[in-house]
Amino acid sequence: MHNHIVTTGFVFLLIESLASAAQLQEVASFANQQITGVGVSMKSGRIFVNFPYWSDDHSLSVAEIVNGQPKAFPNEEWNKPGAAGSHFICVQSVVVDDQDNLWILDPAAPKQQEIVKGGPKLVKVDLTTNNVAQTIPFDEDVAPAKSYLNDVRIDTATNTALITESGKGAIIVVDLQSGKARRLLDGHKSTQPEKDVKLVVDGKQLIEQRTQKPPKIASDGIALDAKNGYLYYHALTGHTLYRIKTSYLIDKNLSKSDLESKVETIAQTPAPDGMLEAPDGSIYLTDLEDSAIVRWNVATNKIDKIIADKRLLWPDTLSWGPGGELYVTASQIENMPRFNNGKSTRTEPYKLFKVTGL
Repeated sequence: MHNHIVTTGFVFLLIESLASAAQLQEVASFANQQITGVGVSMKSGRIFVNFPYWSDDHSLSVAEIVNGQPKAFPNEEWNKPGAAGSHFICVQSVVVDDQDNLWILDPAAPKQQEIVKGGPKLVKVDLTTNNVAQTIPFDEDVAPAKSYLNDVRIDTATNTALITESGKGAIIVVDLQSGKARRLLDGHKSTQPEKDVKLVVDGKQLIEQRTQKPPKIASDGIALDAKNGYLYYHALTGHTLYRIKTSYLIDKNLSKSDLESKVETIAQTPAPDGMLEAPDGSIYLTDLEDSAIVRWNVATNKIDKIIADKRLLWPDTLSWGPGGELYVTASQIENMPRFNNGKSTRTEPYKLFKVTGL
């Protein structure tokens, strides 16, 4: 067949084969440690994960995966109980920046309840030395009662951290040089759960045991398109993807209403937990109701399904590997006691996967 002659059938087959080329491979499994976050070094390929303190089984907060097994990171001491400011309390996410630093976000709310005083923090570990290089504590203005710091992106060009807060709904902007943080878009429509969204995971509607109502989880997924200067974010119980220029978030002179007017509504998507930026400006999102990963295509403004696999039990966090593989955690949140009348319905270990062939 000549290059310039393409039959409709061939195009259809080509699209099908591209979609089916993605493969899901298990990287590690954890019998009792519930995993949420994963961060991979693009320089070395080192893999870091975290386990939030959500149950009595909790014994480790941050680990490096070595020979398929979790090893306490940066050391055993940080992972033991101790002073709130210098020990992990309840870590929610781990992210490696483009300068090869690991950033660890600790909302310090064990079992998603009361925040431990002096506990909320962002910890930077230099991966060349494996030593903690910086700890930024967050006070009650930034992390008030009932808040939950959720996910983070680091803009190394402006020395800024950008954090979603999923309990009450806000974006936290941190000047990494001074350590000063500001709570922005607090209560704004874009950071709030959407009223009529009722999540159905694994064929079962999620109902909070405590309230006997569907959960309402605010701004959660976050992605930073550093090249074009956009921060993307999304409520977990919601279908709307939003973005805002990072330059507006950093501008301390913008009034509340001015900042709110800069928020853009981008697309309707499946309900996601984690999100991830791609080099071309597209955004990958986990689709927790369909055990899938989708992509918002920046060029077409359409949603494409990347992979669907029944093993993706609540696909949670995404991270690129150095070879273009996409790491994803399966946190099985739908099986937690809080959604099952106080009893865990989990039968499988928690798992870390990677998607190849993208």
